[in-house]
Amino acid sequence: MDNKKMVKATKKTVIKGKYLPVGTVVLLENGKKKLMITGFAVINPKEEKKVWDYCGCLYPEGIVKANEIFLFDHKQIKKVYHLGLKDDKEEKQFKMYLKKQLQEKK
Repeated sequence: MDNKKMVKATKKTVIKGKYLPVGTVVLLENGKKKLMITGFAVINPKEEKKVWDYCGCLYPEGIVKANEIFLFDHKQIKKVYHLGLKDDKEEKQFKMYLKKQLQEKK
């Protein structure tokens, strides 16, 4: 799948409220460096009322320092370079659990 088609597919995924898988490599709006998604539904202790859609680390460096974890939302993603692993068992079960937990928080 070329990048333009992948970005369009990703935007549709975001609209449906589904999360991109861990390992997905993205570029954010106004970003200069790629990030790799490492987690979901993250709360920054300084902003406890805000739940960020994703957390990530610099790509390809990974997490070098604890303070280099980036928090961002679906709408900030400008481009998807690589889609992380999706499987029918573990990832699907986790996404269902995550969706349930987020609905209970509302």
